[in-house]
Order: sequence, then structure tokens, then C-alpha cells
Amino acid sequence: MSNRDDILQAVYDVILDRKRNPQENSYTTALMHKGIDKILKKIGEEATEVVIAAKGGKREEIIYETSDLFFHLLVLLGYCDIPPEDIFAELRRRFGMSGIEEKNSRPASA
Repeated sequence: MSNRDDILQAVYDVILDRKRNPQENSYTTALMHKGIDKILKKIGEEATEVVIAAKGGKREEIIYETSDLFFHLLVLLGYCDIPPEDIFAELRRRFGMSGIEEKNSRPASA
């Protein structure tokens, strides 16, 4: 895969396939079946594990835990029918803009 987002799209495609075609021994299918609360709980757990890994400073653990977090975020996007491209587009929109400028450009309700 040549683009950085290709693997994210490939994983997302598998997640959507599991959503449309549930498989009995699939972790993704189980998460989808358990619903949004379970998916959000896993994201919280994985985010905490990234923080702990980063605090520990071990590169391999940071990579491993961040991969888990990315995966669970992709499950959330699949559950909500949001393609990763929508996230990439938002990141492109923000690119080159200061954080303060970006926050000020958001509608008041965001």
C-alpha cells in the first residue's frame, strides 16, 4: 500500500463487511452487536492504554496501543457510517491553520 490512509481504508472496509455480514467468531461483529456504549468504552480503554504506554516511553508499546486505538476508532466510524475520508477531509481543511484560528472558525455549537 502506497498511501498512509490505504491501510486505514482497508481495515475500515473489513469493519463494514463485518457489519453487513456478521461472522460468529469476529471481534468486530461482537462489538457491533453490543452497540455504541461498548464501542465507546473500548475507545476510552484504548486511549488510556496509549497514555500509559506513552508515559512509560516504550516505543513498541506506544505503537501497539495506538494501533488498538485507531482500530476501535474505525469501528466507531463504521458503526456511525462515517467513512475515514470524511476525517481526512477535515484534517486537510485544518492543515496549515493555527489551532487557535481553527477553533475560532468553528460554529458556536461545535
